[in-house]
Amino acid sequence: MTKIDFYVGNTSSLQARLILACKVVAKAWQQRLHTYIHTDAPSTSQRLDDLLWTFNDLSFIPHAIAPVREQNEFILIGHDHEPMENCGLLINVSNEIPAFFSRFERLAEILDQEEPVIRAGRKRYQFYRDRGYNLDYHQLKI
Repeated sequence: MTKIDFYVGNTSSLQARLILACKVVAKAWQQRLHTYIHTDAPSTSQRLDDLLWTFNDLSFIPHAIAPVREQNEFILIGHDHEPMENCGLLINVSNEIPAFFSRFERLAEILDQEEPVIRAGRKRYQFYRDRGYNLDYHQLKI
């Protein structure tokens, strides 16, 4: 069963939420976890793509926007693509429940304090809880 973690930042901006997602991705990259980052739109995917190259001055995280032809990409970003293999970690920065989330070992839900984001996050938390998923909640000062 998928283990689900909610990471909630204390800001109200998409940029801060994407930076929080980058920090989760960085930990996943260190652990060599196959990771898929699910966004809500092409523009969000592109912003996250740009951030993953630049958010850390000392390093970058290799990644690609889905779909890609190479099967050995550890980190993929997508908004309308369902990953078919290597289902380690799913990072959700959209306000929807990805239909394919249960294929992943772990799910990281990334939230901020913006009202529509936190409201959608509460609904997802309730959905997962009502179905018996193991949930953890992390309030962060980011």
